Amino acid sequence: MKTQFLGADLLGSVVVFLVALPLCMGVAIASGVPPAAGLITGILGGIVVGMLSGCPLQVSGPAAGLSVIVFQIIQEHGIAMLGPIVLFAGLIQIAAGLLKAGQLFRSISPAVIHGMLAGIGALIFAAQFHVMVDHTPKPSGLANFAAIPESIGLLFQDLDHDHHMAAIVGFVTLGVMLAWTALAKGKLKTIPGALLGVVAGTALAQWGQWQIHYVKLPGSLADSMTITHPWNILGLFSMEIFWESLALAFIASAETLLSAAAVDQMAKGQQKTNYDRELFSQGVGNTLCGLVGSLPMTGVIVRSAANVNAGSKTRMATVFHSVWLLILVVAFPFVLQLVPTASLAAILVFTGIKLLDLPTFRHLNRYGWDVAFIAVLTTVTIVCASLLTGIVVGIALSLGKLLWAISKFDVRVDTDPLSDRVDVFFTGSASFINLPRFTDALDDIPKMAETHIHVRGLNYIDHAAMESLANWEKSRTRDGAQIHVEWAELMTFYNEKNANSKPKPAELPIS
Repeated sequence: MKTQFLGADLLGSVVVFLVALPLCMGVAIASGVPPAAGLITGILGGIVVGMLSGCPLQVSGPAAGLSVIVFQIIQEHGIAMLGPIVLFAGLIQIAAGLLKAGQLFRSISPAVIHGMLAGIGALIFAAQFHVMVDHTPKPSGLANFAAIPESIGLLFQDLDHDHHMAAIVGFVTLGVMLAWTALAKGKLKTIPGALLGVVAGTALAQWGQWQIHYVKLPGSLADSMTITHPWNILGLFSMEIFWESLALAFIASAETLLSAAAVDQMAKGQQKTNYDRELFSQGVGNTLCGLVGSLPMTGVIVRSAANVNAGSKTRMATVFHSVWLLILVVAFPFVLQLVPTASLAAILVFTGIKLLDLPTFRHLNRYGWDVAFIAVLTTVTIVCASLLTGIVVGIALSLGKLLWAISKFDVRVDTDPLSDRVDVFFTGSASFINLPRFTDALDDIPKMAETHIHVRGLNYIDHAAMESLANWEKSRTRDGAQIHVEWAELMTFYNEKNANSKPKPAELPIS
């Protein structure tokens, strides 16, 4: 440890601890597991992954973005299968890190990422709105949205009803967070608004002695661990379970590495992430989480940003924040049991709204309606079907857009009847896919016209188009026509040393 940074790291760890504490419990409740499962993941994320991480200032733990897929896993396969699925997802991440696939996981269209985050945000908002009024969330996104009027109706029943009290706590928590976000300036921003909101909501509930739902913790941390048994691992041989693990690994890796890239920018040269090592360390962390039956983890941008902004210098800030979590859970669990679940749900309602981030869709529209369409359709599919289905749809649309852009090809023919000159302008990509249009345009030129072929508008040309053009030029030249082709421009696609010389058709490179 670099002792000159010890003071900065200790201070930073306290700030991150205060941010992580309510989020670990809130994400656990949103995922459909006890709050202790989220705290265990936060502890492992700091101590284990923090020591191995390829992004020293990144903080790992349970993430709101994974709560949706975890909730779906528990609904479909039961909580007993959560551990094996998380374990296998961790092994996939370890293998990907060892195979140097860190950069590959980052090769995802921003439109899909924005659509995924917005879809997750919408699902979190819809589910946690019910929890914020001590009501039970529904098993699907559409059902949660449809049931919102029902939860609102509960607020207008008897004023002494617990739903009404929980709603007051939730909205007070939300109000404090919003006010602090808008008003906090300078160093005050390092104090997390989520913590202040929870403190306000907890104080209100305890002052009124309201009979609402509170955080429940086991007698010891070990009691909340559900050790994954070998016979549960046999369930991984199911193709459906395999795809769930693969989806979890993919989403967790993408979120982690995108967060790491953002941390690099915020750290302003203090670090440079080793993406393969970061992917490997996340795999180790998720393998351990799977073994003890806790929530999966990712690198979390909210906690990581708090870490950087608090002035942390080394990975020890991440480690220390988990030590504080461990001490609190082991020595002072009664403090956490004072917290209303409505306050934690309010934090996630706030998080869901931020993830939804509607202004981003207007920003994406600046890059074309098709980019915004991919993001919107990804979001809608996630809400209406499932997270995995939405991501697959988004990636498929992005690949389709890419293929369409690559194959885009245009021909413009300008004819001067006075001089009997024809100018042909090719733009886009000339490849075997659009070879019929390419050859038809050449064949339609009058045989004896003086023809100038302009290729500077091409961004790609393959061997099929090159050979077709060479054969056409050879045929027309043999018939006595004057043909001028910008061979120097074409040859830069193949051989820089031939850029200033016109090759003979027979000398065209064979790819």
